[in-house]
Amino acid sequence: MIKHEPASQLALAGLRVLEIGNGAALAYAGKLFADFGAEVIKVEDSDGDALRTVPPLLTGSDIASQSALNAWLNTNKRNVTLDGNRFEEHAWLSRLARTCDVVLDARALSEGIEVLKRPVYGARDASNGENVPIEVCLTWFGESGPYSTFVGTTAVCRALAGAVYCSGAVEGPPHLPHDLQTGIVAGIGAFSSAISALLGESDGSRRYVLSIHELAFTVVEMEAGMVQDGRHPKARLGVNRFCTTHPGGIYQTREGWLGIFAHTGPQWAALCSAVGHPEHAQDPRFVNGPTRIKHADEIDQFLIPALLTKTAREWFEELGKAKFPAVLVPTMDELLAQRVHRERGAFVPVKSGASQFEGVVVPFPLADAGPLPGGVAPIKGADNLFYRTDQALATRVRRTRAKVAVPPLRKIRVIDLTMGWAGPLAARTLADFGAEVIKVEGAQYPDWWRGTHYTDEFYNERLYEKNSNFALMNRNKLGITLDLTRQEGRTVLLELVKTADIVIENYSTEVLPKLGLDYAALSKVNDRLVMVSMPAFGAGNEWSTTRAYGGTLEQASGLPHHTGFAHNPPSLTSYAYGDPIGGWNGGAAALLSLLVQARTGKGRHVNLSQVECMLPLAAPFIVEQSACGKTTPRNGNVHPLFSPHGVYPCAGNDEWLVLSVTNDTQWRTLINVIDALYLGSDSSLNQVEGRRSRQQQIDAHISTWSKQRSADSAMRELQLAGIAAGVVKPVWHVLDDPHLNDRGFFKKIARAYLGEYLATTPWFRETVAPTQIVLPAPTLGEHSREVFSRVLEMTQEQQQALEDSGITATSATRKTA
Repeated sequence: MIKHEPASQLALAGLRVLEIGNGAALAYAGKLFADFGAEVIKVEDSDGDALRTVPPLLTGSDIASQSALNAWLNTNKRNVTLDGNRFEEHAWLSRLARTCDVVLDARALSEGIEVLKRPVYGARDASNGENVPIEVCLTWFGESGPYSTFVGTTAVCRALAGAVYCSGAVEGPPHLPHDLQTGIVAGIGAFSSAISALLGESDGSRRYVLSIHELAFTVVEMEAGMVQDGRHPKARLGVNRFCTTHPGGIYQTREGWLGIFAHTGPQWAALCSAVGHPEHAQDPRFVNGPTRIKHADEIDQFLIPALLTKTAREWFEELGKAKFPAVLVPTMDELLAQRVHRERGAFVPVKSGASQFEGVVVPFPLADAGPLPGGVAPIKGADNLFYRTDQALATRVRRTRAKVAVPPLRKIRVIDLTMGWAGPLAARTLADFGAEVIKVEGAQYPDWWRGTHYTDEFYNERLYEKNSNFALMNRNKLGITLDLTRQEGRTVLLELVKTADIVIENYSTEVLPKLGLDYAALSKVNDRLVMVSMPAFGAGNEWSTTRAYGGTLEQASGLPHHTGFAHNPPSLTSYAYGDPIGGWNGGAAALLSLLVQARTGKGRHVNLSQVECMLPLAAPFIVEQSACGKTTPRNGNVHPLFSPHGVYPCAGNDEWLVLSVTNDTQWRTLINVIDALYLGSDSSLNQVEGRRSRQQQIDAHISTWSKQRSADSAMRELQLAGIAAGVVKPVWHVLDDPHLNDRGFFKKIARAYLGEYLATTPWFRETVAPTQIVLPAPTLGEHSREVFSRVLEMTQEQQQALEDSGITATSATRKTA
């Protein structure tokens, strides 16, 4: 693995990483490296990254003012600046890049994809004997397809990916979350790609190209399955309305806000009892989530006044005892004071010049391997002199280019003890990079994403094999069944664990200890084992047993206080946000832990908190609260830097367009496109501050123009003029998106019982072609015999005995008492 002796125990000590380009995705990818000990060299031009101007700006500093958010994104990095566009400067930068292990390249976001033909480090072959670094390139829409030359922004990518349409009031406009939220996802994707390449570096260096558009789609991938199965209402249901169940939103209490989610029958019954209406538990209109959402207004008529009778904390404690998914929805000052997060070290000091405030820790708790508890943001150009010395530019590593299509994790074995969305997504990340992932289910306890309505039809017609969401999230895995409630099943699992590199699990915190399968037990049979656990609030604290779904995690992060419009209550995105974010972080933490394991030969237990994984998305508001003592109120679709920016109505029913003017040149172009030349005569509008003060007037003119066109034609007219714009597509239209289909992002594959369905392909590419799907999601127990024979060398008689006793099976059976 890594040849350099680490300067410390930090996971990435000894690595050198070059970060070039702009934007939050790049900055967060670099932050993940830097906060785990890598030497990250951020390259800026003389103007600096635009993120430096995102409010709030730090004052009273002995350096030039800069954004608190930017300071948090750049802790523990070095900083160099390019002195103009001279040949000598690019020659120096190329020489510096060749000393690096990894190059994170986001130049295409501002310069277009043509720039990728000119690698920062020079030629991609190593015929001259010089190092070819691992390279991860961020693009808006990839290197191919109809949108590849589009002008992009995070909001435009998100809109075209289907991750905007369903959020907000029925009448619109849909909600645009803060840009950083998609930037965090893309940053984790870039980091995970690079770590995978480092795990497989014996093959040589790899080049990955990522599309932020496709990465944005991963937060709504669940909806792609629901659409295919006919379970999606194909409508925006309103603020705090969740398409698969009700109640699933945020409610005012006597003091504070409460987030609740009622999915199962027992949960609904517990809620009805708690609010003093037990009679509704058996009402046939409210029998399950999909029927309750049809009667949401009627339910809210008795639920809203009932919840006002107690405080949010009182409800949280009472409903928690009933194992009902309920959480406090904290404001940023309340969040910063929560003891659970304080005990876990979730908030860390950030220094920038003379200023200091609190930011969010990188949420991968690897103990002695990191992350660093906060840090210092570098002054622009602080390291210029050092990185122009012969010492800094001396050859450190020599890599040649790896063969394409040789998976970097092909020697890794993963035991997947996960269910639902977050855990399976984490394990799927490793599977997509080539790891052998063995998914373990029970015939009586299959993955609940196969279905939760355990009717006769569920078993007799094998409905548990016909859920597209399960198929989407479990591609490239082997599937076995074991009854872990019985000793014989646990014994087989332990034999598998002996052969594994890592276990990933997302059971409730009390389950594995009761079964005698916690990390203490597993590490006895394999002392080099890595285990990643993914409870809602982490294990070992007062909230560890709190029940949670993806929406619950979003509620508990405080993000809803900064989503949507001021006249509405704190608002969910309506996308079960916490699940994909937890999955992204779980996958990255697993990869990083495997890299430490390869370096040290030692195992570790990673006690992840999925709510903590959500906190980087709330970082703009957390750092504002800490630095300023307050936060800016919820303000709809206003952007901290761009103006005009927002969601605009188009011709047709519920048709919308996202438009982002990112600079003054685009503004002058826009007024010509929308025939608003009189606005061009007002010099006060030539700068963003002036446009923001007249936002209402400008928005009205844009809306008048956009209402006369379809969203698609408006997008194309604006893009042709060089202005970032995108259709606000619902997921059911994204599945037919011409760009994604041209790129082969969606692929029709066949699977037993389910038939042909539309699968997504992995979000990273080594070539222009999509990364291939090797295996469709397994049917229940499909690979048990193969795994038992090949991995455990069981005889046919031993396997038959397991089947005869019901320890393993290929069809689901009802739970026994």
